[in-house]
Amino acid sequence: MFKLSPSDGSEAYIALGANLGDREATLMQAISLLHDHQEIKVLRCSDLYETDPVGPVDQPNFVNMALALRTTLAPETLLQVMLQIEHVLGRERTIRWGPRTVDLDLLWIKGKQMDTEHLTLPHPRMMERAFVLVPMNDIVNEEDPELKEQIESALNVLDGKDGVRFWKTCSWPSASAHSAN
Repeated sequence: MFKLSPSDGSEAYIALGANLGDREATLMQAISLLHDHQEIKVLRCSDLYETDPVGPVDQPNFVNMALALRTTLAPETLLQVMLQIEHVLGRERTIRWGPRTVDLDLLWIKGKQMDTEHLTLPHPRMMERAFVLVPMNDIVNEEDPELKEQIESALNVLDGKDGVRFWKTCSWPSASAHSAN
C-alpha cells in the first residue's frame, strides 16, 4: 500500500455525522475506510459530540466529529471517495437534512478555493454550524493560524453551541497514535 509522507499532498478537513444505527461504529468504519485508501492518511480526529438535529424533520440526535487528512487526491476525487464510503455504509439520500447512517462533508483543503456544480471550498456553511466548528476546533492545529482564528471567531458569535455536547473521545484504533503529523 502507498504510504503518504507528512509532506505529500494537501491537508484537508472533513466533517462526519451519523444519527441512525450504531452511530459511533459507523463513524469509526468511515475513518478506517478513508485511512485505508492509498492516497489518504488520517492525521487527527476530534472528540465525538452528540448534537441536536438541524432541519425540518423530526429525527434522532447526531454524533458529529471532524478529521484532518493528508491526501494526494484532487478535491473532486476526494469528494467522490467520500460519497462512495457513504454509499458503502448505507447512506440513502431521500430527505434533505433527514436522518442518515453517515454523512461526510468536505470542509476545507489547504490552499484550495473552488466553486463548481458539485463542490465549493471552503464549505459555504461551515462557519455557521456549531456541530461542524466545535469538533473542527479540536483538530485544526497552530500551523494554520488564519483558519484557527476564523474558527474561534465564528464560535465566539455563533448561537446553538449548547446543542453540541461532548459525547466521548475518539476511539479510532489508537487515536493518539494517529494524532501526529
